[in-house]
Amino acid sequence: MVHFIDKFLRDDSGAAAAEYALILAVVGAGIAGAAYLLGQNVSSAVSGAAHLVCNGSGTTCGS
Repeated sequence: MVHFIDKFLRDDSGAAAAEYALILAVVGAGIAGAAYLLGQNVSSAVSGAAHLVCNGSGTTCGS
């Protein structure tokens, strides 16, 4: 029984899976952050383009 407990405590085969999970979480958070920022920039660019089109046409646009 002591041998089993000693072997169990020294076993590090699950460490690789935990490291991969941590890397996956960090990469996923980075992708989510980049997608959020990209969405904000695209929204701002489209709003700016719509504003220029409305002001350049001489017509009254929506909001």
